Amino acid sequence: MAPSVVDTREALRMAEAKGLDLVEISGTANPPVVKIVDYQKFLYEQKRKEKEIKAKSAKIVIKEIRLGPQTDDHDFNFKLNHARKFLQDGAKVKVDVLFKGRTIVYKEQGESVLLKFAEALLEVGKPEAMPKMEGKRMLMMISPVKATSSKKPTKE
Repeated sequence: MAPSVVDTREALRMAEAKGLDLVEISGTANPPVVKIVDYQKFLYEQKRKEKEIKAKSAKIVIKEIRLGPQTDDHDFNFKLNHARKFLQDGAKVKVDVLFKGRTIVYKEQGESVLLKFAEALLEVGKPEAMPKMEGKRMLMMISPVKATSSKKPTKE
């Protein structure tokens, strides 16, 4: 049946005659757009489409690594390797330096630790912004760098 403008009562009668439901597709249109369909099937189709869209959407995972303003070299390298693995897996890394008690006077040290961390990860991740203070912590987000696709050698 071709789409046409029909009175509401007439549309309801047509739906009843077919044993189906009158479902509003777009109520904001003038006149409102409706369809004669099985309502349960219509709901099923909508849920399936939503599920498909959700599955296709990219899920962003954020991993957090916490450092101190005076983190030792061994701990720094240990956490650096974890961050490198997270970035290679495609997750973002949130690096923060937590200032406890009087260590708040070492803000410059905290910033230099974050910058050193970001510099060490340049081949696998790039910082989204410079380190910034939020309360008693200094934060920096590092996003993974897209892997460059290597071209296959051509046979000549």
